[in-house]
Amino acid sequence: MAKKTVKKPIVVGSVAPLRKVLVQLRGKNRTVALVPTMGALHDGHFSLVKQARRRTDVVVVSIFVNPAQFAPTEDFASYPRDIKRDIAALTRLGVDLVWAPSEKAMYPDGFSTAVTPGGPAKAGLEDSFRPHFFGGVTTVVSKLFLQVAPDVALFGQKDYQQLKVVMRMAKDLDIPVTVIGVPTMREKDGLAMSSRNVYLSAEERSVAPTLYRVLKDSAAQIKSGKPIAEVMAAGRKAIEHAGFVVDYLEARHADSLGPIVNADVGPIRLLVAAKLGKTRLIDNLGV
Repeated sequence: MAKKTVKKPIVVGSVAPLRKVLVQLRGKNRTVALVPTMGALHDGHFSLVKQARRRTDVVVVSIFVNPAQFAPTEDFASYPRDIKRDIAALTRLGVDLVWAPSEKAMYPDGFSTAVTPGGPAKAGLEDSFRPHFFGGVTTVVSKLFLQVAPDVALFGQKDYQQLKVVMRMAKDLDIPVTVIGVPTMREKDGLAMSSRNVYLSAEERSVAPTLYRVLKDSAAQIKSGKPIAEVMAAGRKAIEHAGFVVDYLEARHADSLGPIVNADVGPIRLLVAAKLGKTRLIDNLGV
């Protein structure tokens, strides 16, 4: 029996050929999905691609480690990169186009424009610890939206504040794209999948699922009627006791990301960020 031929995605690295290929792929009345990534792809990314394939005719995956969202003290230089492995995985998933620009293609000489987000980007969560981050995210994502002109764009809910920031940006700038949040993919022990999980030592990896366990326990307590402030304080202690340095564990309104003290006010999202050794992990869960 003959083996089925697997068609490799088209790979482009500059804007002019990207747009030329997209005209051909889009054809007449074909819909396009964009899955923005920084590479080092895992099952969480693959779930976004599979959702994109179900929703649209053409699937585009961008791979770009965006320097604008890293502070000088962060891991831009060491961030995991394996473009050959990523493209092989995307081939198996039937992706049509990989947009893999160089830094110079995305930020050419003389580049001097940036997006400055507000609203959910100023919620006192990630922005308090990484004040540069959402400006870098919204600048690169707005460029990706304008370059690819997708009908839909898919983002993981693991980066929940980022998802809300991108939704707000697309709405405020009248970018005609539907931004879709896809539920977090998890390891069997509950740890949210992340490219940075490779930084964890074996011992740290065994401790890392504590974040999800605390989120689940905290959500259950809030549902049972316990005061939110009391639950959050206990949750922070549990995470610290496991060996983390906690940046935040917060109960926020699931839509606005505003502080919430009463479970009757609206839908609640619990969000956490904490360092385990040298690795910073984030997670979230709806109540």
